Amino acid sequence: MTARSVALETIRAVSDSDAYANLLLPRAIARAGLSTADAALATELTYGTLRRQGTYDAIIALAADRPVGEIDPPILDVLRLGVHQLLATRIASHAAVNESVALARTLGGRASSGFVNAVLRRVSRDTPGEWLERVEHTARSDDERLSLSSAHPVWVIRAFRRALAAEGRADELDDLLRADNAAPRVAMAALPGLAGIPDARVHTTYSPIGFFPGGGDPEPVVRESGGRLRVQDEGSQLAALALTRAAPVRPGERWLDLCAGPGGKTAVLAAEALAGGAILEANEPVPARAGLVRQALAGVPAEIPVSEEDGRVRASAAGGTYDRILVDAPCTGLGALRRRPEARWRKHPADVPELTELQRGLVTAAVGALRPGGLLAYVTCSPHLAETAAVLAEVRRDAGDELEELDARAVLQSFALAPLDLPVPVDGSGRAQLWPHRHNTDAMFISLLRRR
Repeated sequence: MTARSVALETIRAVSDSDAYANLLLPRAIARAGLSTADAALATELTYGTLRRQGTYDAIIALAADRPVGEIDPPILDVLRLGVHQLLATRIASHAAVNESVALARTLGGRASSGFVNAVLRRVSRDTPGEWLERVEHTARSDDERLSLSSAHPVWVIRAFRRALAAEGRADELDDLLRADNAAPRVAMAALPGLAGIPDARVHTTYSPIGFFPGGGDPEPVVRESGGRLRVQDEGSQLAALALTRAAPVRPGERWLDLCAGPGGKTAVLAAEALAGGAILEANEPVPARAGLVRQALAGVPAEIPVSEEDGRVRASAAGGTYDRILVDAPCTGLGALRRRPEARWRKHPADVPELTELQRGLVTAAVGALRPGGLLAYVTCSPHLAETAAVLAEVRRDAGDELEELDARAVLQSFALAPLDLPVPVDGSGRAQLWPHRHNTDAMFISLLRRR
């Protein structure tokens, strides 16, 4: 298989089966036996095409003179891949067109290949700027124009604007959207107390356990370390450390990671628990993700049980048991669009109410599972205010004087390697919000609560 066919196979799986490109693509590359250069090309073609799908669809509709909904889905994916090569890479136009035509022929025969040839040749006649100007003219509002130019759905743009405005930083929206469309640098974590950062590696900016692996596939580094060196976004590292370092660890403390999958934060908690003499338990209701948690814990020499229950049920049955609980709740994932570009087209505003109900239920149950004086970290990989500030406001209102909010920003600053730009929200709360454009991390939300 070629780099283009691997990219198309992954894009088709995302379109057809709601697959996750970040999980599927590495396996497809390994199965195809691609060289390092071809693997890099397949990665760029896959993520670049998925990331800017909305913009490319608008261009295809104009070039094909028909709505994209009238184009056979496999052929539409070929066109998206071809348009990305023409408008966003240095691949020669004739190569992009000819290879796309060949892919279309394998999927749909001569008629489909002729259609792809005609559309892509039309696209190739104009510059990216000309096509962008053309599609922007079809917009019916300023937000829709920004949506087409930035390849973000309108509802996501509005959610980001509100979240930034809640920090008094609405003017950073364009910077955020640009950062969302840039491929993130791979970061890794050295599990504290179990592994050090390898020599000659560049340290991450803020996390005391983070580093950048340099070029190449990081998986051999993970294998050679026995899992004690792990691929993990720096924001995820900071979120886990916020819970473990908010207060000194007392030997014998009991900790719970309530929504543990896929296990990156769990591994950091496990290493910190081992170093401090605490006892960690984990829970993940989805069996496949629970399996990933167990794999993530393989590098920690401790017995850590992983249950597979609804987190609300699990926490409700453990009243007053735990000293620290991490609720890394299921969410829209809008904070990780750099690494999961298809998520921006997969999620919808209608998903938010169901998620916020689940998030409130998980946090409320977790509060009940805390001992007096116990700490809870509520974390989401989303800056959407309905999933962050609104959830916390309802939980705190229902809990009354039982809950105290800590200053999560001060906790993060206490162990970060460099000062973090974390403005105080306009409501004066203690929550912390990380951002791709400001911190070069996922847009991780972190709040710390103490049960009185």
